[in-house]
Amino acid sequence: MLKVIKITDISGIKIGNAHNLEGATGCTVVLCEEGAVAGVDVRGGAPGTRETDLLKPENYVDKLHGVLLAGGSAFGLDAASGVMQYLEEKEVGFDVGITRVPIVAGAVLFDLTCGDHRIRPDKAMGYEACLAAEKQGFSEGSVGAGAGATVGKFFGMEYAMKGGLGTHCVQVGNLMVGAVVAVNCLGDVIDPRSGAILAGALREDSTTFRGTESGMIKQYDHSTNAFSGNTTIGTIITNVVMTKAQANKVASMAHNGYARTIRPAHTMFDGDTIFSLSTGQVRADINVVGLLAAQVMEQAVINAVCQATSLCGYKSYKDIYCSN
Repeated sequence: MLKVIKITDISGIKIGNAHNLEGATGCTVVLCEEGAVAGVDVRGGAPGTRETDLLKPENYVDKLHGVLLAGGSAFGLDAASGVMQYLEEKEVGFDVGITRVPIVAGAVLFDLTCGDHRIRPDKAMGYEACLAAEKQGFSEGSVGAGAGATVGKFFGMEYAMKGGLGTHCVQVGNLMVGAVVAVNCLGDVIDPRSGAILAGALREDSTTFRGTESGMIKQYDHSTNAFSGNTTIGTIITNVVMTKAQANKVASMAHNGYARTIRPAHTMFDGDTIFSLSTGQVRADINVVGLLAAQVMEQAVINAVCQATSLCGYKSYKDIYCSN
């Protein structure tokens, strides 16, 4: 019934990556030049975001022209200027009479401890990602916004593993729902079907897992050892006709995908954020769209860590499970 497709098969959407592996950071852009109805749901306690207030149902602007996912912590929001420049050059944006103002929302994750913290996503990198999007220059793993992503950081960065960028998209009939996500969580990433940890906090042997949730529970009376450089950021993309209120609901339901795969999720040390974009081409039950959003986000999180490769000394899923 469900058919797995490429997320770039959704008409009207372009996705591109840009990164600097020396800095171990990058950005991913989702372009919707015709405009897309959008929503957002911020669940984590330490978010870094741009233009999220515009997506409240009561506010005036009803469509986005781009979403930026970036590393670099708050510095990385600068990459949105490159996305705006690219779109303005193409005369894409909200018509204000004398020009068009591109509406670009975004969220950032903390990756400054992975590579060279002096290298961050900037205007030039945002523009580069847009050029890559023209050619659908998009892949998964230690690329784009996931270039410097790490996971399993509660016990310290010396025990963390490599996170990454993942995607998953499905089609049923003419309905398409996809997700793109950069996984950079405090906790472990697990396979919800088996309960096995796929990537997370390692023991001193660098081959077995500590178990972040159980470790946190044991240290319930200590609050000073939690590492705050985290955040998983993503976007749901669908071709369904939606209102802003419905788009916000779909983003909210998609967080179930985080909860199924990230243990724990939505902590005070994560800035977990999900956008949703709708190109408005088909009609469907929003409840179905929301449950599929959670499913594709769940698999996208898994794909992000499974496709990641080691970088800056951080082991990846492939090092642990595929070394033999």
